[in-house]
Order: sequence, then C-alpha cells, then structure tokens
Amino acid sequence: MSARHRGAGRPVPGVRGGLRRVRGTAAVRRVCAGWRRLGRRVGFVPTMGALHEGHLSLVRLARAAADKVVVSIFVNPLQFGPGEDYRRYPRPAAGDLLLLRRAGVDLLWEPRVGDLYAEGERTRVRVKGLEEVMEGALRPGHFEGVATVVAKLLGVVAPDDLWLGQKDAQQARILEQMVQDLLLPVRVRRGPTLREPDGVAFSSRNAYLNASERGQAVALSRGLTAALRALRSGERSAARLRAIIRRVWREYPGVREDDIAVVDAGTLLPVRRVRGRILVAVAARVGPARLIDNFEWEPR
Repeated sequence: MSARHRGAGRPVPGVRGGLRRVRGTAAVRRVCAGWRRLGRRVGFVPTMGALHEGHLSLVRLARAAADKVVVSIFVNPLQFGPGEDYRRYPRPAAGDLLLLRRAGVDLLWEPRVGDLYAEGERTRVRVKGLEEVMEGALRPGHFEGVATVVAKLLGVVAPDDLWLGQKDAQQARILEQMVQDLLLPVRVRRGPTLREPDGVAFSSRNAYLNASERGQAVALSRGLTAALRALRSGERSAARLRAIIRRVWREYPGVREDDIAVVDAGTLLPVRRVRGRILVAVAARVGPARLIDNFEWEPR
C-alpha cells in the first residue's frame, strides 16, 4: 500500500463533523495544504499524549486564533536519555482521543517512529547556547531531540501558529530561537501554565505519583510562590531567591532537588541580580517522577 493511502485520514466513529486521525506524513500535508488553499488559518499543538488540562488550554487558544487546529501525539524517543522513562511514558490513547474530540480538534496526527525517523536519516537540530544550560545540562541531548522533532513536525504541518506551554519555558525559548534562525514561516505562541487547585502544574508525569507523593509535589509551586512574593517585595539577589525556594522545600522531605535556576528569560544565562526579565525555573524528583515548574517576572 502506498504511503499516500496507508496514512489516509479517516473520521473518528461517532464524531459529527469531526476529528480526523492520520498517521502518514503525506496525508497530513494533503489535508493542511487543502485548508491553506481555502484561506484557512492553521494552529498546531504538538504533544506526547497523556493529555491534561494544560494541553487542552493550548487547544482552546489555538481554536480561538485559527480556523483549523492540528494536534500531534508522538512520544519522541530522541528526547529521552539513557535510563529515562520512554518505555513507561503514559500512552492513554482512548482517553486522549475522547478529550480531543470534545475540544473540537480538526486533525489528530499520530505518526509512527518510522514516519519521522526513517532508516538512514542523519539530520539533527541544535540551538547552541540555549540547549546546554539548565535542563539541558542535566539531560544532555534532550533539547536536540525536541528541536529536531518539532522541526520535522513543522515541515509537515506548515501551520500559521505553533502553540507551546509556559511550563516548558526553556523548550519554548529554544523553539522560538529555532524558528527565528531557520526562517520558518510560523508564529510561536505561548499559553500560560495551568495548575490544579492546590497549585501543582498540570503534567503528564503527575500520573506517576501516589497520594503521598502527590502531597509532596506542591513544594515546587509553593517555593516559586515564595520567590515571587520576595521579588514583589523588592528582593533582587538571585542567590537569596534560590535560598527562599530551598527553605520552603525543606518542609517537604519527599522532594529531591535537581535544579533551581534564576536566569535571563531571553539568553537563559544565570543572573546574580534581577535587573530585567528573568525566568525562575525549578526541577525536582518526587517519587518516581521528575517535575518542573517556573515563572517569568520583570521589574517595573
């Protein structure tokens, strides 16, 4: 069977109007090109599945800004390092499909690994200076995997808007730079971090936590809240901001610090004192999960 027909779009049973699921790249190109010929604006939300309210908020933003919305679900092996959770990463396909149906997504792209990484492919995308710091220093090669797969996804969908979440702030900054440097005709847009009622940022990895661990996970947002309160009260020392977060975390013995960073929001380089827009980002291990959170802030 040809690639054109093997990945051909098909309506989801029971969806009126609705969501089309495709696998092959040729089918995605064909559908999206047809929309563009009709003058439709296309918004794109790339995901690894295990969808939650944070993803759905991006879908809603894309829906409000575009005529057609494409979502991809692809657990990208290239961004997982040795010993990381690629094989056990949650893949609740039926639940994800139901959420996307309800959200009014027009096209769901579910590529196979071979669709994006064909035998013999060699190209990788690196964004020097942004990918080696913070998370990148702790997870070598991670952001090369992210940038490479998103470049491939954009090459197929060719959307007008690419929607990313603020929770993955370093990732968003890297992809903004990649799009700018490669002259890609897409607007990168960020949606705010969405949180559960107790302040924990929505994350697919929250599913790894038992009830006790889930109670410890609030430390990340509470530490950040304390740092933000200090900034608003006039604190400008990065070292003292980090100490404030650690002081909060000491109340949560199940939290194991990976990183607490206070950096320039554009360059991602560490700052000693807060003078312009900064990113305060944290990473910690709680039970079997590695969680991240952050906020950006600028003095007035």
